[in-house]
Amino acid sequence: MADVHLPATLLPLFPGLPRRLDVDAPSVAGAIDDLEAQWPGFRDRLCQPGPVLRPHINVYVDRERAQLDTALGADSRVDVIAAISGG
Repeated sequence: MADVHLPATLLPLFPGLPRRLDVDAPSVAGAIDDLEAQWPGFRDRLCQPGPVLRPHINVYVDRERAQLDTALGADSRVDVIAAISGG
């Protein structure tokens, strides 16, 4: 199972969502689908129509920049990072 780490900014939006969880999915998109099934609306926070990742969302699989079609292995670590900007 992939070890998924989520940004703290998502936790208040989805009651019961842990910051770290294990997901059994073949790809980043599959992991998002699994989380969407448990917490409806989750996908909309990470993806825009297309579907593609939102510009301010960065996903890394095993420390490499990833996209929705990036494959996940049984021991993969997935980090979802929300970019912070300001002026």
